[in-house]
This record gives sequence, C-alpha cells and structure tokens, in this order.
Amino acid sequence: MNETSGNSRTVTSYATLVRVPNLFTAPPDIILGAAIAAGAGYSISIDGVVGLALASILLYAAGTTLNDYFDADEDARERPERPIPSGDVSKRQALVFGVVLLGSGVLLALVAAGFTSGLVAAVLALTILLYDGVFKGTSVGFLLMGGSRGLNVLLGSTLAVSPTALPSWAVAVVGTITLYIAAVTFLAESETGDTDSRSIPVAIGGTGAAVLGVLAVAVVRSPSPVEVALAIGLLSGFTAWTGRALFRAYADPSPATIGPAIGTCVVALIVLNAAFAAIVGIRWSLAALVFLLPAMGLSRVFDVT
Repeated sequence: MNETSGNSRTVTSYATLVRVPNLFTAPPDIILGAAIAAGAGYSISIDGVVGLALASILLYAAGTTLNDYFDADEDARERPERPIPSGDVSKRQALVFGVVLLGSGVLLALVAAGFTSGLVAAVLALTILLYDGVFKGTSVGFLLMGGSRGLNVLLGSTLAVSPTALPSWAVAVVGTITLYIAAVTFLAESETGDTDSRSIPVAIGGTGAAVLGVLAVAVVRSPSPVEVALAIGLLSGFTAWTGRALFRAYADPSPATIGPAIGTCVVALIVLNAAFAAIVGIRWSLAALVFLLPAMGLSRVFDVT
C-alpha cells in the first residue's frame, strides 16, 4: 500500500468513525435554537451562530467516536468492518480523538458565545458521555440521546437568552425534538440484534408526535401565511419521507429495512428543524434546510448509523 492510498484510507476511516453525513444534522439544531431566541424577541449574532454550529459539529463527532470506542467489542461481532474492529483506528486513538473533540466543542462554545453557552455545551458533553459509556440501551439512555438533541437546540438559543427564560412554546419545540430522537434511538437499538416488536411503532409514534408538535407551535405563534405554507410543505415532506421508510420496516422488520429507516429519520431531523424554524421566519428555515443536501449526498457514501 503506497502512502497516498494509506492516507486516503485513514481519512475514510475517521470520516466513518464520526458518521460524516450526520455532522450536517448538528448545525440545523443550532439554527433552530437561534430562531427560537429571535422569535422570542432577542437579537442574534450571526458570528455566534457560526461558532456554535462548529462547536455542535465537534460535539456530535465526539459522540459518535466515543460510541464506537465503547461498542468496540459488540462491533467486532456484529460489524467487523467498522474502523476500530477492522484495525484502521485503534481503541486508544479513538478514545483520544473523541475526548479531544469533546473538549474542543465545549471550549469553542465558550469562546464563541460566552459562559452560558459554554455551560450548556458542558452539560451536553456530559450527556454524551453518560449515554455512550453508561446508559446506552436503557430507558434512561433513550432519553439521554433525545436530550442531547434538545440540549443542542438550547445551545443555539443561548446566543441571546438563558434557557430558563424561554417562553413555553420554545420549551415545546425542544421537548418535541427530544421525544422524536428518543423514539428513533429506541428503534436504533434493534438494528443489529433481535427486533423489539415495539421499536418500529414507537418510532412511528415519535414521528407523529413531531408532526403534532410543529402544528401546535404554529397555532400558538400564528405565523404569516407564507411561513405557514413553508412549514406545512416541509412537514409534509418530513412525514412522507420518514413514513415511507418506517412503514417499510414495519412490513418487513429486518436489519435491511431498519437500518435505512434509522438513517432516514436521522437525516430528516434537518427537515423537522426547518419546519419549526419556518414558524419564526423563512430565512431561518432556509438556513437550516441548506444542510440537507450535503447530509443526503454523503449518506450515499458513508453509513449514517
């Protein structure tokens, strides 16, 4: 193997380790959080949005890397092609890489947006560690994974306001995102093992709850007709996209259908975020939606789950 091909394999292995398509699902969380703060009447720094978006990417990459570190033995049995069991990345390298990413994400959030943002990022980092290292596969674990997404949305709002000062409709947005991802995580636990008979209905229920959450917030916020039209259009696309994948998995529950369903639900979070953001403003929605193209494109090359 020459040096060029060796370097290419290393880059590919680390891209696989961090689930590179998924990284593009993190900034829309931040954009939604910033949109929530803007909708509550606060001014937003675009530079701060960029800084927190980058911090959220680092934190997400840390989560997937540490996930594979803790799952190395299981992956050796179930998915030996993964970077750690295949020998492309050692467990020690993955641990160091994950810890550096985690610390860098918290530090960048602190520098980009101040103490409150750094504190929320630190809580998010702790949530990631608790999920990856302690509670994965448990009821607490599902809530922690969902909560990590909710915290990522809250992180975006800290550009302008303390999470404790958010209006009730904003809390409902965060709760909906948390519930949706918790349900998808429950489904993900059955991807490589025996399918829990409840996992697919739970994921379908989580998707339905997400749709209802957007509609409820729209009623409370009373957006303009154009904003309503955009939100409904995005919500329709989200429902059709996730529904098709989930009902296919329901009809034939196997790793061949469950894996793609999970991947679809993860990437479709971008559309859900954009639908929520549309209720506040079209520009916020489009800013979130732009990340869908790279996420979908890279998902054809790299695994999402």
